[in-house]
Formats: sequence, structure tokens, C-alpha cells
Amino acid sequence: MTTLTLPAADHRGPVTGKERALAPDLIRGAMLLLIGLANSANFAFAGQPGVEGTPHGLERILNFLKLTLVDARAYPVFAVMFGYGLVQLARRQRSAGATTSAVRRILLKRNGWLIAFGAVHATLLYFGDFLGAYGIVGIICTLLLLNRGGKFHRIVVGIWIIEVLYVLYAGVQACVAVANSSGPAHPLTNSPNPSLAASSYGASLVDRLHEYPMHTASVIGFIMVVWLGIWAARKQILENPAAHRTLLKGVAIVGLGITILGGLPLALVGAGWLHVDSAAVDALSYLSHVSGMFGGPGYVALFGLLVARLTQLTLPVRAIAALGQRSMSGYLFQSVCWMVLLAPFTLDLQFGSTAYTAALVAIGVWITSVIGAYAMSRRGYRGPAETLLRRLVY
Repeated sequence: MTTLTLPAADHRGPVTGKERALAPDLIRGAMLLLIGLANSANFAFAGQPGVEGTPHGLERILNFLKLTLVDARAYPVFAVMFGYGLVQLARRQRSAGATTSAVRRILLKRNGWLIAFGAVHATLLYFGDFLGAYGIVGIICTLLLLNRGGKFHRIVVGIWIIEVLYVLYAGVQACVAVANSSGPAHPLTNSPNPSLAASSYGASLVDRLHEYPMHTASVIGFIMVVWLGIWAARKQILENPAAHRTLLKGVAIVGLGITILGGLPLALVGAGWLHVDSAAVDALSYLSHVSGMFGGPGYVALFGLLVARLTQLTLPVRAIAALGQRSMSGYLFQSVCWMVLLAPFTLDLQFGSTAYTAALVAIGVWITSVIGAYAMSRRGYRGPAETLLRRLVY
């Protein structure tokens, strides 16, 4: 009797819950709140950065906090974690004996599907999609970065040092612009996005088809943030944050210091506490943008330190981490909620102040997604988006 021997699989299947590290999941789950605060405001104001142009009372505080801690500061966190995840996935496949070509094939397939997910998300729900951009960057990183040696990856550390100097230069230019401000005071205004102001779903869909490609092209530059995540993952910093406390403290202080100080002047304008002309507002906006990328490593390091200090997993920590394990589903769920609750052709909720509406809706949606993710984790269910992606890839 002849025994048929089947060839071994050239890759491992999706990661199991027991194989996950807490820090990456907690970071993703918590930072979805900031993503929600940014995107819900864009929907509510039908433009970017999604702030009240003539703030009063609490609106001043909301504008100030959003411009200091959220805008251009939340998505770089996910860029860091995306790079980190690429290395984790590749390492896991290699540990199972997968060949280099098999690992590359899995990563290219996964990132190709991310591009498809992003195109559907941007067409149906929200032009400001990042999934497609992650897919494009993921393919570039798979082909050009992942299989490089440690010396090569030190380049990215040098690039970030140069970025610090560039932010300092932008800061000097902004100070000069403020000092030379002589024209009439120019409030911070939102750049309109037609798809968010469209009066019908069909019109919004057509507008998104025009807006999405431009948005995706404009954010591909975050590959430098993704590369930093690759560097960190190679050192397994978040798998054992307690062993890297000194590094994490330094990155948290420097990263958050730069991102907060860089966003502070524009936040003062947005809150109505600093009055400068349009040229100065443009200079402060640019400073806020270039300093925002440091929020990525800064927030990641801060959460790494938090995990290193945890002595037990409380219910809130487990619930937020459960959302982090289902971050793509949580992200897409948010877009559905913005469309249903805030679009002009759906419920178009307004509670007297657009700023209040955006903040309250974002917090409510995030809490709902945390509760839902924890309920799914208790029953052993993955998020629907993650389940579909895994089936397509594996």
C-alpha cells in the first residue's frame, strides 16, 4: 500500500491570540479614538482640518486640543505599527520554515488586498482612506526594505535626526512669519472636501472617486514612518518594553515634545488666542504638519512605557487591546458611523455646535467599538474585516 505524503505548507496561517504582544494591540485600540476625533470632525465640517472657524467657550478648548494632539499626529502612530507588523508577520512565517520567496509572496498578496480594501472603502464611505496607501507602502517595503541587514536600517535613524533639524528650521521660519505679520488677522479655516458636503450619496461617491487618488498620493511619504516601525520591530522593542525603558523614555520625550510644541502655535490660532495674517497661518500650518510625524514614535513609546508598568490586565486594558486586534474592522466601522450619523443626506446630526457634535460622536463610536470588540474576543470571534482578509491571503 502506497502512502501519499503531502508537501508541507510553505507558510503559517494567521496569528493566534496567544501569540500576540499586548503593546501593539493596546496602541492600535487606543489610537483609534484619535483617528475618530480627526475623521469625525472632517465629516462634521465637510473639510480639513475640521475645526470651528469662529470658536467660543469650550469650542476654543476643543480646537486647541485637536490641533495640538490629534491632527497629523494620530495616523503616524498607525504607520509605525504597520511597519512593525510587517516584520512580525515575516518573522513568524520564517520561524515556521517558510522560504524567503514564500514570505515575500504572502506579504505582497496581503498588501495587494489592502489596496483593494482601501479602494472600496474610499469609494463607498470616506475619501481619506489609508488602507490603500498602507498597501502600496507595504509592497514597496516588502520589495526594498524587509530583507536588508541591520546596518542598512540604521539609515532611517539618521533620516529622523535630519527631520528634527528640518522641523527646527520650519519653526524658525514660522517665528519669522509671526514676527513679520502685519496684515489683517486670518482665522484658521477648513479646506472644503466636496464629497463630505454632497447633498446625495451618489454625488458624494462621484466626488470621492476624484478625491481618493489625490489623497493617497499625498500620504505615500509616510513610508519613512513605516520604516522606523520596521527598525523598531527588528529590535523587538514592543515585545519586551521593560527591557527598553531608557530608549522608550527618550523617544517619548523627544517625539511628543516636538509634536506638541510644533502644533502649539497653530492651536493658539485655531483657539482664537493668537491673531496673525494669512502668511503666518500658512507657516504655522506647515510647522504643525511636519512636526506631526513625530507623534507616531512619541505615542508608541508612551504606550510602550505604560505596558511596561502594567502589573495586571484590567478590563479596560483588555477591551481596548481587543479593539486593537480588530483595528481594521474598528476603522471601517467608524467610517460607516460617520456616513450614517454626520453626512448631509443621512441623519446629519447637529447638537448646537459642530465641534461638540464631532467630539461626542467620535467618543461614542469609539466606546461602542471597544465594547463590541471585547464581546467578540470573549466569544473567540475575529473582526469581520480581519476574517475576510485572512481568508483571502491564507
